[in-house]
Amino acid sequence: MKHLVFKKILLLAGIFSGCFAAVAQTLLDSTALDNLSEKDKPALLTQLAERSRINGDYKAGIAKAEKSVALALKFKNYTEATKAYTVKVAIYTTTKEFMLSKKTSDTTLSLAQQSRKPIALAYAYYAQALFYNAIDNSEQITRYCQLALKSLGETSDPYLSAKIYYQLYMLNSRRDDVKNVNKYAIAATENALKTTDYNLLSNCYTALSVAADYNYASTKNEALRDSIIYYLNKAQNLYLQYPNYVARKTYAISCINSADYYLRYFSDTDQTAKANAIRYASMANEVMKGAINGEEVRASSLGILSEYAKRDKNFVMAEAYLQEAYSVLINKKVPYYYTLINVVTALSNFYEQRGNYEKALDFQKKATTFNNKYFDEKRTLNAQKLEVQYEAEKKNNEVKLLKQSEQYARQQKYLYIGIAIASILGLIFMFRSYHFRLRYSLQREKQLHLEKQDAELQMKLEKEEQARLKAEQLLLESQQQQLQKEVMASQLQLEHKKEMLFQIKEKLSDNHQFNINKIWNEELLLDNDFEEAKFQIQQVHPEFFSLLNQRAHQKLTSLDLKLCAYLHLKMDTKKIAQLMHIEAKSVRMSRYRIKQKLGLGKEEDLNLFLQNMG
Repeated sequence: MKHLVFKKILLLAGIFSGCFAAVAQTLLDSTALDNLSEKDKPALLTQLAERSRINGDYKAGIAKAEKSVALALKFKNYTEATKAYTVKVAIYTTTKEFMLSKKTSDTTLSLAQQSRKPIALAYAYYAQALFYNAIDNSEQITRYCQLALKSLGETSDPYLSAKIYYQLYMLNSRRDDVKNVNKYAIAATENALKTTDYNLLSNCYTALSVAADYNYASTKNEALRDSIIYYLNKAQNLYLQYPNYVARKTYAISCINSADYYLRYFSDTDQTAKANAIRYASMANEVMKGAINGEEVRASSLGILSEYAKRDKNFVMAEAYLQEAYSVLINKKVPYYYTLINVVTALSNFYEQRGNYEKALDFQKKATTFNNKYFDEKRTLNAQKLEVQYEAEKKNNEVKLLKQSEQYARQQKYLYIGIAIASILGLIFMFRSYHFRLRYSLQREKQLHLEKQDAELQMKLEKEEQARLKAEQLLLESQQQQLQKEVMASQLQLEHKKEMLFQIKEKLSDNHQFNINKIWNEELLLDNDFEEAKFQIQQVHPEFFSLLNQRAHQKLTSLDLKLCAYLHLKMDTKKIAQLMHIEAKSVRMSRYRIKQKLGLGKEEDLNLFLQNMG
């Protein structure tokens, strides 16, 4: 989880001044809105909608954006309507309403085309990039961001430029592309500095801190490490200076990131680093109390506080922090399952270390339940993404075909008009000379040629229809492959569960107060060993393990095959180490040993080799 930082002395002042100032600012905005003419209101309404969005009040943001659209269209101000629709797209992508996001982004593009203004087109292309970011289509994100920048051209709009560059920064941070992360974080910040959007600027400073983190990880240069906290401090200072215009969540995330910085980069004995980390984590927790959608940030801060309490052997407080994080997350109507899984897993490990195996087992069962729910939620979202992406591609193809048909119809119309005119002239002058009869004959040949073109175009349309059907088939195959990987992930998850229960059994085998052997035997009836899981995986990937064994120069063990399966599912070293209860160093050594057994060269990538076998 990403995190951020702040100073405790200034925290309470910042919170209360922010609250009272927000009320005062709302009154000022209402007064300013009342004093504006209807023609001038859309711009302010769009700004208010964006402010509601960054504060997590999505319902209010949609209402203000729709009001802005209605007034803008009343005066045929398509540019301002496009900006308001872009805010709606941003909200729909955040709330994972993919269909609404696609529909709204298409409407945005249609309005921008009506306005015929570069700035409107730039906003529309940015809205398209937001939609494709929601469905994880990297190629289209890059395409529409570049189109938006191209449309801006010489137009001076640093606010939109900063947002576009920030979108490209986020895309490249997911790819771990250090060069582009630095490039786009710097470009976003340079443009944000030219605006008065302090929330955007705060996010850009945080982006620079992430870039510095990447740079330090690759170079171990102490100056780069110090620049991480430098940029985070700049992000936090904006909240202190402009509490009305920087969202509490933006500030809290910077505080969590600062706490995480001290936790990761300083030793346990560094008391100054410890004090800073606790201070920043506490501030993040306090500032998000009562905030909309602030549960995940609070849980992250409580997790850091629990870690330091555990280091101090203060197990009562460590447990209290984790229980509070669990309570915060579980009471949310739709929990953040990913964070919730981390919290209950931490509680399970805590109770296991304290010897309370009953609670450890209880929270481990909850972790399994939440894992299943998270898996189902992710599978549903992926299905929705595939569906909306398919519909988007289908619509784009239909639009292309329609444009081609319209172009052909225009050409045909002009040709028929020309033929008609030539025919009339030929009839008029037919009796005057042989020359005119010859011209008429030539026009007839042109008509035949046109009909031939018509037949060729029809054949072309039929071929394109066949290509579309083939594309649909490929999409279905892609969906099937995705489901296959999800089945494999489920089987490996069951294997992990069995290993955890085995550890608990070992620790409780001498404790007669718990009939853990009965629980163990019942669990064995539900979970077969890895050989049965391997058989089920082979039913979906019948050639995966057999191809591995055929390729291997030496016999692959069950652990080797399990590690290959994890790598095939694109799990990172840290996650595999956690699942197999070994150190990351052991995972890397196992990878090296498997490469030798498979006869792979030093330059060959084991991950790529295994994923290509699926």
